[in-house]
Amino acid sequence: MIALSLAEIAAALGGTVTGADDSIIVSGSVETDSRLVTPGSIFFALRGETTDGSLFAPAAVDNGAALIVSAEALDLPVAQIVVADPLAALGILAHYVVARVRALGTLRVVGITGSNGKTTTKNMLRAILSAQGPTVAPQGSYNNQVGAPYTMLLIDEQTRFLVVEMGASAVGDIARMVAMVVPDISVVLKVGMAHAGEFGGIDETQKAKSEIVTSLPATATAVLNHDDHRVAAMAAMTAARPVWFGLDAEASIRAEELRATSAGTVFTLVAGQQRREVTLRILGEHHVMNALAAITVALELGVPLDDAVEALGTIERAERWRMEVLHPGGGITVINDAYNASPDSTAAALKTLAQIVTPGERSVAVLGEMNALGEYADEEHDRIGRLIVRLNIQKLVVIGHRARHIHNAAGLEGSWDGESVLVETDDEAYDLLRDELRAGDVVLVKSSNAAGLRHLGDRLGGLTS
Repeated sequence: MIALSLAEIAAALGGTVTGADDSIIVSGSVETDSRLVTPGSIFFALRGETTDGSLFAPAAVDNGAALIVSAEALDLPVAQIVVADPLAALGILAHYVVARVRALGTLRVVGITGSNGKTTTKNMLRAILSAQGPTVAPQGSYNNQVGAPYTMLLIDEQTRFLVVEMGASAVGDIARMVAMVVPDISVVLKVGMAHAGEFGGIDETQKAKSEIVTSLPATATAVLNHDDHRVAAMAAMTAARPVWFGLDAEASIRAEELRATSAGTVFTLVAGQQRREVTLRILGEHHVMNALAAITVALELGVPLDDAVEALGTIERAERWRMEVLHPGGGITVINDAYNASPDSTAAALKTLAQIVTPGERSVAVLGEMNALGEYADEEHDRIGRLIVRLNIQKLVVIGHRARHIHNAAGLEGSWDGESVLVETDDEAYDLLRDELRAGDVVLVKSSNAAGLRHLGDRLGGLTS
């Protein structure tokens, strides 16, 4: 974080410094996990549903915290600022720090949202922008009310680009993040069924995602997916200038001649009068849309097209457990894509599996639950089961009672005889597959994070035993 006095922090947060001279300067990291605290850190003692961060404040002090921000005064030998709501205070401090750095005139801020693809697009932008100047982007999927301000507070006076991933589980979540840092460029990738159960339907999902553009000023840019009509409709909801990406011929930045293989995806990029061949080492044709979004942002930020294309070619994988290709030996390939799953991302992963399997190879899908679908869960799992048969996936293993409709629908759709198996645990699936997999098998492991199948993917891929 930028260097600030305790008095400046207290004034921004509406609190009072106790336990130290308020002229003392702090510039360490801002942490919400006491285990990550290092000498000079600021520790925010957040209140959770099951615990209170103040219980971990002593550990933070032991690790060298210079300041504790909490909802009550604690009997600890360290500077403290007491606030009404530490979580709100975290966002307030992020807003203050970004405003201070922005006043220098060199910082550009990019916000990204969408039902799928946020993390991959963020990683693509990090690769492109880091070659142009100091760039801050979240690690992993830090895209909620804690992760977003945490990322913002990583900037300093030298930061040129800040990329903020904005997720939501309810209407209003993204609006709060946008209020912390109004992006110069906001990106909306897709409105899909991910978390539709939490939002109450896809229309509410659209409303939540649109919050990233609705309050943008006319000087900002809204980078929108032309192919998704719910995203395209957001152009009428914002004062910002819309710029389009997609496969549609009317998109400003578009892709043509897509070719997906087990080594990645190749496509022709069309940007105005310019055409470039782009090679993505990230597996899956659906990542082309993420690449188009990243390139659109890069061009808006003044990055030369050739630099952006070159940077994309250096990315080996989207993220750990996201279309991660593993080779355990014996001629078997495992695609571990079990960090997250929605109906759209699961369908895209299955289509990729069907595309890359060559004659003589066998496609194997190992699927678990897609969660957060609420009343739509049975219908969406059923739809995936039918899609598997239509794609001619040759072997299906479904894990867990909540995912059973995938298995049931596949059987009804394809009149299979043994190609689909339902098991209760990932250990059962591992034992089954260990005995059945053979040379030439390409195995996709896909589920929501809560199902834990990413660990099964690692086992099948030889990363763990």
